[in-house]
Amino acid sequence: MRQPHDYTAIFSDDDILVLNKRSGLCVAADRYDVDAPRLDLIAQKEFGKVFAVHRIDKDTSGIVLYARNEIAHKNLCEQFQNHSVKKIYHCLVNGRPLWKTLKVDLPLLPDGDARHRTIVNKKDGKKSLTEFSLLGICGPYSWIEARPLTGRTHQIRAHLHAKNFSIVCDPIYRSNQRGIYLSELKRRYNGDPYEERPLISRLALHAYKIEFFHPTKNSPMEFRAPYPKDLEATRKQFLKLFGVDSLAQTDSANLKNFDAEHRGITPPHKIL
Repeated sequence: MRQPHDYTAIFSDDDILVLNKRSGLCVAADRYDVDAPRLDLIAQKEFGKVFAVHRIDKDTSGIVLYARNEIAHKNLCEQFQNHSVKKIYHCLVNGRPLWKTLKVDLPLLPDGDARHRTIVNKKDGKKSLTEFSLLGICGPYSWIEARPLTGRTHQIRAHLHAKNFSIVCDPIYRSNQRGIYLSELKRRYNGDPYEERPLISRLALHAYKIEFFHPTKNSPMEFRAPYPKDLEATRKQFLKLFGVDSLAQTDSANLKNFDAEHRGITPPHKIL
């Protein structure tokens, strides 16, 4: 049964469905946890059969795109395979990067260790490329924008881990999963420390934006997913405390940083 907070619908027509999902929902079947709650099964009760065309991690919140028929499914899968879909993620990491932009080009091997983590493996890994931009530093934390140019499992998390950074509350790539508490950041905290709840206590990674071509109309499509309540509360508190707003940066400018091979991609042929 769908819970009110499982997802919100951003856009729907006869061919595509764009949802903003909560953290904790699988996009499709999970081979490691067959009983895990699935967004596709929940959504199809409202929208009918949907076809997965990409995945985001179960613990990640944000934009998920589904096809609503086989023709749209084939076209969208081709766009993802051709790397013509542009995706932007926002995350909150532990630490303060010394860089403003960073390009990580390290081959990744999914399920590479006993903990089923994605690891850097120059021999058996597949080419993986992620571009990062620093959105702002907030005390011991930093807002990061990530633009994966390939689609490997846990790519953003694994590439950050390889550069000695971890996303807040990452249950796989970080040993310390402690959430963010306002009392530890605010000098004059007047709340009850015994009753205090963390601002955020799950993986602080959000699929913020996606761009692609409509599978039958061939028109460019662009969607953003608002932050969920916990991430939005964190953003607002950090804005008050540190004067930094992760949403103040215009991602349209950052899109210009994509590699030349990803610029000027001609839209796929319209399916008649």
